Amino acid sequence: MKAGLSVIVLAFNEARNLPDLFHSIRGLTATVYVVDSYSTDESREIASQAGAMVVEHAFENYGAQRNWAQDNLDVNTEWVLHLDADERLTPELVEEINGAVSRNDPRYDGYMLRKRSVFLGKWIRHGGHYPSYHLRLYRKSRGRCENRLYDQHYLVDGPVGRLKHDYIDIITADLHSWSTRHLRWAGLEAREMVSASSTGQVNPRLAGNPIERRRWMRQRVYRNLPLFVRPVGYFLYRYVIRLGFLDGTEGLIFHFLQGFWYRFLVDAKIYEERLSNRPRSAGTRTHRKGSQ
Repeated sequence: MKAGLSVIVLAFNEARNLPDLFHSIRGLTATVYVVDSYSTDESREIASQAGAMVVEHAFENYGAQRNWAQDNLDVNTEWVLHLDADERLTPELVEEINGAVSRNDPRYDGYMLRKRSVFLGKWIRHGGHYPSYHLRLYRKSRGRCENRLYDQHYLVDGPVGRLKHDYIDIITADLHSWSTRHLRWAGLEAREMVSASSTGQVNPRLAGNPIERRRWMRQRVYRNLPLFVRPVGYFLYRYVIRLGFLDGTEGLIFHFLQGFWYRFLVDAKIYEERLSNRPRSAGTRTHRKGSQ
């Protein structure tokens, strides 16, 4: 394993996003890999023309895909940086990452990056959404993606530091694609919450790092609140107490959809799952719509 950095990007029909991603990372001293899930657009061609090494692999879920990439790509650098196609590095962060990799500080096995979320072209600064830290840069031998169906974070076996500058998450350019993705993710998160598995996942700790604290709040507080009540409380917490209303019209749309609509949908999926698992009483009949 040689010193240096490899960037791993997951892609599926990301022809619209990949040019801006590659433009933002052009200053990185790194080898770039794109793991494509058999795109039907020009994603592979765009990645190849940008100088990335492109590998195709069928998609199962984000955690499995990221770990497959790390285990099977010909990555021979000590450090890896995981990015999504709709994310961008600021020039300041590019310089900071280059410095962290070149120093190869033995005190740290990974670094959390500060995320700046952009929704419908607006930076979402409030509602507890900024600053938000995510672990993306680490020594390949020390890190993995956690075993979750949705909202996965990375685990590093060792001390973790923080970088000072932002990366940008383009949450959506249009509401149709956002809602379509979240309809699918709601089912995955509902399954995750019902199973309550914790193997290979972030350790929830109130006194831990920002990721561990958020996981503690989700598992120890939010999960124990009543279905359909907790989305209301969560939206009010974000929009009123954490000043989400200061994000303007785009913020109202974002905090309502993500903080209430999506979380209500997850609860509805959980309720549906519970109904399907209830034993039916004798004589109960199921009628199809329109049957006589």
